[in-house]
Amino acid sequence: MNKKKYVYFFGEGDASMKMLLGGKGANLAEMTRIGLPVPPGFTITTEACAHYYKNNEQWPEGLEEEILANLKQLEEKSGKKFGDPNNPLLVSVRSGAPVSMPGMMDTILNLGLNDEVVEGLAKLTGDKRFAYDCYRRFIQMFGNVVMGIDHSKFEAILDEVKEEVGAKLDTDLDAEALKKVIQKYKELYKKETGEDFPQEPYEQLKRAINAVFESWNNKRAITYRKIHGIPDDWGTAVNVQMMVFGNMGFDSGTGVGFTRNPSTGEKEYYGEYLLNAQGEDVVAGIRTPKPIVEMEKELPKAFEELKKVYEILEKHYKDMQDFEFTIEKGKLYLLQTRTGKRTAQAAIKIAVDMVKEGLIDKKTAILRVDPNQLNQLLHPQIDRSQPIQVLAKGLPASPGAAYGKVVFDADEAEKLGNEGEKVILVRPETTPDDIHGVVAAQGVLTSRGGMTSHAAVVARGMGKPCVAGCEAIKIDLDKKQFTVNSTVVKEGDYITIDGGTGEVILGQVKTIPPQLSGDFQTLLSWADEVRKLGVRANADTPQDAQKALEFGAEGIGLCRTEHMFMAPDRLPSVQRMIMAQNEEERRKALSEIEPMQKGDFKEIFRIMEGKPVTIRLIDPPLHEFLPKLEDLLVEVTTLRVKGVTGPELEEKENLLKIVRNLHEANPMLGLRGCRLGILYPEIVEMQVRAIMEAACELTKEGIKVIPEIMIPLVGHRNEIKVLKEKLDEVAQAVIKEYGVDVSYSFGTMIEVPRAALVADQIAEYAEFFSFGTNDLTQMTFGYSRDDAEGKFLFYYEEKGILEEDPFQVLDQEGVGQLMQMGVQKGRSTRSNLKCGICGEHGGEPKSVKFCHKIGLNYVSCSPFRVPIARLAAAQAAIEAEK
Repeated sequence: MNKKKYVYFFGEGDASMKMLLGGKGANLAEMTRIGLPVPPGFTITTEACAHYYKNNEQWPEGLEEEILANLKQLEEKSGKKFGDPNNPLLVSVRSGAPVSMPGMMDTILNLGLNDEVVEGLAKLTGDKRFAYDCYRRFIQMFGNVVMGIDHSKFEAILDEVKEEVGAKLDTDLDAEALKKVIQKYKELYKKETGEDFPQEPYEQLKRAINAVFESWNNKRAITYRKIHGIPDDWGTAVNVQMMVFGNMGFDSGTGVGFTRNPSTGEKEYYGEYLLNAQGEDVVAGIRTPKPIVEMEKELPKAFEELKKVYEILEKHYKDMQDFEFTIEKGKLYLLQTRTGKRTAQAAIKIAVDMVKEGLIDKKTAILRVDPNQLNQLLHPQIDRSQPIQVLAKGLPASPGAAYGKVVFDADEAEKLGNEGEKVILVRPETTPDDIHGVVAAQGVLTSRGGMTSHAAVVARGMGKPCVAGCEAIKIDLDKKQFTVNSTVVKEGDYITIDGGTGEVILGQVKTIPPQLSGDFQTLLSWADEVRKLGVRANADTPQDAQKALEFGAEGIGLCRTEHMFMAPDRLPSVQRMIMAQNEEERRKALSEIEPMQKGDFKEIFRIMEGKPVTIRLIDPPLHEFLPKLEDLLVEVTTLRVKGVTGPELEEKENLLKIVRNLHEANPMLGLRGCRLGILYPEIVEMQVRAIMEAACELTKEGIKVIPEIMIPLVGHRNEIKVLKEKLDEVAQAVIKEYGVDVSYSFGTMIEVPRAALVADQIAEYAEFFSFGTNDLTQMTFGYSRDDAEGKFLFYYEEKGILEEDPFQVLDQEGVGQLMQMGVQKGRSTRSNLKCGICGEHGGEPKSVKFCHKIGLNYVSCSPFRVPIARLAAAQAAIEAEK
């Protein structure tokens, strides 16, 4: 039996092995294979990490022998020796999950240094300052990552020594000052851990590997996985790589490059670098780096090599790459590449441009854009016609505009965000530990760091606005305020940030809807060519219908008629209808409502000319249109206590009596939907008459109208049978009266589990089904949505009881099974039965893909989610082909 292999030397694997080698390891192997200048090293697989967790933090059998063999190979390849003071091999130890998790897990650089090796390194390089700088960095990283010593305690020592010797930047510290830092770091290490700093290099390596394994389960990594839907059991790979040094003077440096602009998608040399720095310095946001194009002046030879790297990476990977590089004494090395995170705007432009450049085909372009990301494009922008007070300008790190109360602490941002407050998280720079605050905030503002800093990368991935490196703002964390010149902004004050321009604006600024690019329309037109699912919108008003059309809806899948009753000018008539003591009074009130309903339908049909419009007859409980029982009780009691008599008291007492009569223990399961229509048929007869008269009048004008009348909350065949027969008579009478031909149909919303179970019986009368998955989810789980989301669903998700909120992402196992059964049974009776979905799941990508799988004809969602559904439906069709 073959022994499992846990370690791969760079070049043994390739880019397809991401699940085993992690994204970083797989790409290091691939770049080595295609001849790019990668420092040699080896990758410990994700399977070793999984074993470590399953077996009480024990390494799998044979792992240590494989590491030692690969370390020997690394010594041969590099011509250096691990732990040898005369010719030392130093390594970096980095994490690498199967998908990119920027900054979420841990890295240790300069491993292999000790008191003896550091002197050898100084002698070998002839640069004491460089050697001691590497050692102080190593002690700090090892102390923080492996032993959990707070990073700020090391920073405090560094600042203290800088002050002592009058140094402004870290790079101003000479060798003697750095020796002092090292001594103090070692004292801190002993005080915090109770042991001396380890001197044996292999012991350092073992502990560093374990620390990287353990960083898979640190708080920020868990939070990131949850947000991005990454499974907890994947584990991380560990990459051990020969160190190359960007801190060997001003002919050395480090940087991050993107093969295209990750914010706009433009094809340009994009990225940042720092001279005389190590890798972490750029992404940590401690010094503000320079744009990569300036490297042409400072290191022209290395920049020429870098330009070739841009070309090779894109041609090979056929996608935008985000890569890290180090220049040691003028020589360029690549430390990693990965598919670059990008904004939705950039994702679309890159996908469309790459098709035009012949790099990819249309179907690949469609698969390249995450449908959820399109939400970013529908972000508001600042209304420039209003006067605004720009306080400062930073780097436009992630587009979109947002306003909120200034908050300086991630925990506070999370607390206020959970309470429904809009906040902007303001930090000198964010670290991966701040991720929970970034999630809760509307946007992020930092005073340090560049376009590739942690804050920028994470915000871009989430589609949140971010302004980075805004050095004009002076933050005082103790006083909880920041100042710009003489302006002081305190915690709780409102600011607005524009992540597209980098502006920081005082106060709340009015925003306007975004303008969608030509590339956006191009991509969606390609999506429309391949998708099989129709995409409609849920629209209750003419304005909603107009917006739906603009976003490419092919009809209306749900028009909720009761929403038309809520307008202030209509409510009195509706209340008279509900409070009517007999049919005659009710019909009188209905005659006032009918022309209003007809007018609404007419306008919606006109906007949707030639497209189907599904109209749901009145559904919610009647008490929703009346004053609250508690409020009326207070009013009546107050009038009685004050001794008021006469008409005023009588009217309130009468209203209280009616509200009491209508009061139900569980209104959502009470007199609503088809039950209301069966008890008071005159209400739904009025609605059908209004629908059909509007349709007939427009037909006479030459406008094609396709009304689909939906009977809600049916659970038994007799409910739809009784109502359909009655309402069909009304529709036929109107058509006869107008003398025109209108093609209409009757169907039902499947939102009661029983309806799915007996769908074959219901399909005898229903010509179409529309799955109302909001109610279907409530009734299948036995959850009241409002109570569940407010009280326990977040806990269920946090504890892994439920993977996702079933009101956000369709529960395919339970609710989905009912839907599938409903489609199959319904079509067994009526083979041409049209089936759709009109719950908000109709615009959620995973749910859309499930709808494609079970053979629905269309999905319907809110107008703003129509583009998301169009793209998700196309991806479902392409994935099904594969």
